[in-house]
Amino acid sequence: MSAQQFMARMMMRLPAGMLRSMSKGAVLSVDGREIDPGVGFLTAQAGKGPGLHTLPVEEGREASRQGFALMNAPRSKDVGVTELAIPGPGGSLHARHYWPINGKTNDALMVYFHMGGCVIGDLDTCDHFCSLIAAETGAGVISVDYRLAPEHVFPAAAEDAIAAFKWVRDNAAQFGGTGARIGVGGDSAGGHLAAIVCQEMKRLGEQGPSVQLLIYPWLDMTDDKGSMETCGDCVPLNTETMHWFAGQYMPEDADTTAPLASPGLVDDLDGLPRALVYTAGFDPLRDQGEAYARKLETAGVAVTFREYGDLPHGYTAMSGVSRRAAAVNREIVSDLGSAL
Repeated sequence: MSAQQFMARMMMRLPAGMLRSMSKGAVLSVDGREIDPGVGFLTAQAGKGPGLHTLPVEEGREASRQGFALMNAPRSKDVGVTELAIPGPGGSLHARHYWPINGKTNDALMVYFHMGGCVIGDLDTCDHFCSLIAAETGAGVISVDYRLAPEHVFPAAAEDAIAAFKWVRDNAAQFGGTGARIGVGGDSAGGHLAAIVCQEMKRLGEQGPSVQLLIYPWLDMTDDKGSMETCGDCVPLNTETMHWFAGQYMPEDADTTAPLASPGLVDDLDGLPRALVYTAGFDPLRDQGEAYARKLETAGVAVTFREYGDLPHGYTAMSGVSRRAAAVNREIVSDLGSAL
């Protein structure tokens, strides 16, 4: 644990009233929701720095890398890890295989995509969370580092996600799994990609995932209402940054309503796999996740939906400093274990 992380943990154990008084200037309440005091303090400190959308891409990537390293918990000691190379449409994709070494191993697999708006993030962004999935559910997890914009624009990330899922499905035995018990998931942009994979496997008539895990997913690039407005100034994700992500990933002439861009706008959803959908109260993407969960339910898909109204976007990477985030992440993983 770094000295910065130790100090952050100690500060967040102060009384709630003191933390709130030290969080002036942050968004502490929105749409009838109150943020967790410790996380509110954390976002208040993060909000003092420059917005991600104001930085050059490489500086933004490095800033986010440092921020995740501060907030994230370490990798679980109950997993083994191997670095992989997966064939993708634009070349080899870096991936990471996690498997349990605590006796919980089973033949389920999970393909996971990290957050970052298709612009930032890497395998380390979700390292703790993927290790937690493997350790607690017994499933093998393959975390995929897809191509990022602006170097690789739409639909590069979606094409990588589809190719990676197919490859893991077709090579499941290599990881001690079976193609019949393979889930797909991700947070934010990763949830965006997971939803696309499920829809594309149905469209192609191929064997798809058995479960989809969508954590505060980005599903509608045309959305500018509801929580996109009311949570516009939240931290760590605000509406300006969402627009910046879209601007980096989508070429000027690209159709933002296309299924590979906005899977939340697709109406033909019957027959999709069981969905576990989780949102955050302090998040511009909050309403998109709930709307898609309800849309799936209407189509006859089995859905588990939970909103963590006292947390912001990014809580899968906050277990290192927030007890509340750590508890929520364990609940999500428990749901996933039951679904797998």
